[in-house]
This record gives sequence, structure tokens and C-alpha cells, in this order.
Amino acid sequence: MSARRIDMHRLEELVRLHRRGRSARAIARQLKMGRDTARSYLKALEVASLLEGETDRLPSVKEMKAALRAGAPEKAPPRQEQSSVESWREEIERLREKGAGPTAIYDWLRLHKSGFSGSLSAVKRSYAQMKKTDGPQAVDIVIPVDTVPGEIAQVDFVYAGKVYDPARGLMRKTWLFVLSLGFSRHMYVDLVFDQRIETWIKLHVDAFAFLGCVPRVIVPDNLKAAVIRAAFGLKDEPAINKSYAELARYYGFEIDPTPPRSPEKKGKVERSGRYIKYNWLATLECVDINEARRSLKHWMAEIAAKRRHASTGKVPIELFEEVEKGASLPLPRRPFEIVIWKQPTLHRDSHVQVDGAFYSAPWRLVGQRLWVRATPYAIAIEHEGEHLWTHVRVPRGQRSTVEAHLPEHRRDIRHRSRGYWVDRARRLGEAPLELVETIFDSDDVLHQLRNVQAVVKHLETFPRKRACNAARRAIHYGCLTYRGVKNILSKGLDLEPLEGEEESREWARHSRHSRNPIQQALAFMKRGGNDDSR
Repeated sequence: MSARRIDMHRLEELVRLHRRGRSARAIARQLKMGRDTARSYLKALEVASLLEGETDRLPSVKEMKAALRAGAPEKAPPRQEQSSVESWREEIERLREKGAGPTAIYDWLRLHKSGFSGSLSAVKRSYAQMKKTDGPQAVDIVIPVDTVPGEIAQVDFVYAGKVYDPARGLMRKTWLFVLSLGFSRHMYVDLVFDQRIETWIKLHVDAFAFLGCVPRVIVPDNLKAAVIRAAFGLKDEPAINKSYAELARYYGFEIDPTPPRSPEKKGKVERSGRYIKYNWLATLECVDINEARRSLKHWMAEIAAKRRHASTGKVPIELFEEVEKGASLPLPRRPFEIVIWKQPTLHRDSHVQVDGAFYSAPWRLVGQRLWVRATPYAIAIEHEGEHLWTHVRVPRGQRSTVEAHLPEHRRDIRHRSRGYWVDRARRLGEAPLELVETIFDSDDVLHQLRNVQAVVKHLETFPRKRACNAARRAIHYGCLTYRGVKNILSKGLDLEPLEGEEESREWARHSRHSRNPIQQALAFMKRGGNDDSR
């Protein structure tokens, strides 16, 4: 018998009814308690001389509690029995200190200890004994929301600590990506090193492929990859990330962003995240990312998917296969090509940088932010809804340049190689080619690139015949400067016959160095002023 077995209001009524002359049987019937219980209470109160007196002057609650405690029989000490999990006590204590709950510890023992044969109840009892001295823990209050099959999936990232990255050879922060279906509680989970938009999109594609269907509504957290500007009220429309919006349009789902600082709005994925964190993650002992992913996949298939969910009372994988999968959206016929939208600034070199490579855009937009639609194979550039150009992807560090995107009078400056200008001269004819090579070879110290650029660009503004005639005259008279070539054309000298033209051209071909007056003088200076050729 204990004072806690009956509330004080009923105990007061028991004393009042006894003082009115009611029998123990009548009191028990009226107060809905057993006759033996009523008699034991009356006996304890009688021993303490609390039964007799006026009905309007009842003993205090403190006096009645003391009487019941004094009259309670001594309890026999409980029989000591060894727990069936006593031999695993050290493992249970070790995992409990890491933050694992009793169910997680039980699952871990089943997976990793072949000799374990204890029950979940035994683990729970052992866990409770160890936790006896711990104070009460705070719990999150959640509002249960009923969802129809195939309607809602909640997604979130959960920090998972540091894991070794063999590709970089160091420990890196990791996050668990969790997509939890609202009806069946079936989940897709993966372990990643970052929360970039590229990772976010790929994880969704992998999740839909894993499920074999698509939920009708996705409820993401307010991370940048999903929502650029959070919705703070009913009148505020969230600006959905363009990459995520394109993914949603392709698969046909709608996006319902979570309001800021409102984790209860996505309580199912929050609870799923805690379940994974305090079950699989708390018992994880490998540090390599590849081993961790294999362990996670095995745990998801054998434990998480086959457990009996506390809220639904059903096995998630069974409820998903039987009901929710058929009610969800089907997968598109063709796989989704990863599309990432970026908004870089057009730099002074008329290029935007995307993933370490450079792509040109019209120079008049320098300093403005452009929209870039990046796929694995192409970079499409837009400005204010207008498509500007689509580049083929180039490797990191390289450039894709469209000549028309550069200022007309400066676009050729970027070509600094001799071969490029020799090729342009070759397209004009044999004489311009010979003139360009002669100019390049006219000085062993000074680089003649700027001079050649000016000569070639000027010759290109004239008809091919005039350009060839001007080049021949320039070679014949040693006019190896832009000004000399320009004067020939401006004065129309290229239209006049050239004396000894055939002899001159034949003579010039015999040597790499043209035997014009300038080259003769240079050759003479190299020989120290001594004409040994005579």
C-alpha cells in the first residue's frame, strides 16, 4: 500500500464517508476501488486515530499521507537476476556515452556481434539503470501533420562530424542529406562533404532514382541551395534558386520552403535526422568516407527501412512499396541533365569565370552580372532574359572567346604568337606572307609583333590584288614599317609597275633574309663593319 496509489481528494472522501457511517463495501463501491484496498486505507487511518471526528473537520493531507506510509507493509527486496546482456555491459556503456539510444545500441549489437542474443527490452533495462543518475532531457515539441500517400517529402542536411577524405588526404566536415517521405517514413540518406548547389541537385536526382518515383511536394529547409530569399510572411514570395526550380519543373514536383526558424514545419525529417544521428552515426566507428557510405547503405537497408515506425506502427519499406510508391509521380523517361545556374560578373577582359574556366560575353556588358546556365557540356550566357551565346565547356584554366564579343579595334591584341599572324598574312597571298616573315626576321632583338599586327590589319582592308602589290613594293624598296606600307597604298604606288619585279622576287627567295637595303645594312653591322663577302 502506498500514498501514491490514491489521490488525496479520494482519500478525503473516504474519511468523510466513514464518518457518515458508511460501510467499507459501500465506500469502495462509491469511490470505485477494491474492497481490500478500502479496508487497508481505513485500517491505517484508524491506527493513526484519524477516522473519528466531524465531517466538516477532516485531517490534513500531510497527516493522512504519514498514516498511509506508516501502515504500508515492508516490501520484500527484489530478486536479483543477472541480465541477459550483462556480458555486453561495457559495449552498451561505451555506445551510450557516444550518444546512442537503447534501440541504436541493440541494432549495433545485432549487426556487429555474432554472439549477441539479448532482447531489446534487456538492453533498455540495462540502459535505464545506467541512466538512473541522469537528469531529465529536453525534448522538442512537434505538431503531427497527417499526409496522404505520395504527397510530401521533407529534405534537410544534418551535420555528421569529420570524416577522412582519401582523395585529399585529410579529415573534412560531412553532412547527412536526408529525404524523408511524409506518409511511409521511408528515407533516402547519403553522406557528403558540402552543401553546394551542385551537390544539392545531384542528391535529389539520386534520391528519385533510388525511390523510383517523385513526391508531389518537396519541403526544403532555407539553405541557399534551395531558397535564395526566405519567406518571412504570407505576402512574401520566396525566390527559388533557378537551378532548383529547373529541377522541379523537369520532375514535376512543387517546392514549399520552410519558414525561417521553424523546424516544427518539417518535423518528420527533423525526427528522421535525429534517428540517424543517434543510431547509425552514434555507432559509426570507421573514419573513411567510402567505408562510412557502405556502412550507411547497409544500415539503411537492414535496419532503418525494416524497423517498425513508432508513429505509423508500420514498416517503412512495406508501406512505401504497397501504398506510397503508386501514389507518387512517375520518373521521367530520360535522366535529368544536371543544370546549375550562376550569376557571375563580366570582368574587364570580357569573360565570366565558371568553374575555373573563362567564357566571353559582349564587352559592353563589362561590370554587369549575367545569368549563366551551366551543364556538363555547355555554358549558356543570358542577360535580362536575352540569350547571348552558348559556349562548349573548356577545361579549367582555359578560355573560350568569341571575337565578336571583344572591341573591334582591340580584339586582335590578344593574339601574341608569330604563327597566328603568319597564317593571317598567308590568307592574303604569297607577297604579304613574305613581307610578314621579312619584318619578323628584320631584328634579332626587338620583337616586331606590333608592327606586323598593324601591317596585316591594314592590308586586310584592301582588295587582295592591291594588298599583294603593296607587299611586293614594300619588299623591293625595304619598307618594313606600317607607315611605309600605308604610304604605298594611300599614294596608289601599288598601282604603278615595279621595275625589275621578277628579278627582285626571284632574288629574294634564295635566302631567308631578303636582300633589301635594310637587311644588307643589318647584315653588314653583324659582321662588325667588315664586308667579308667581297
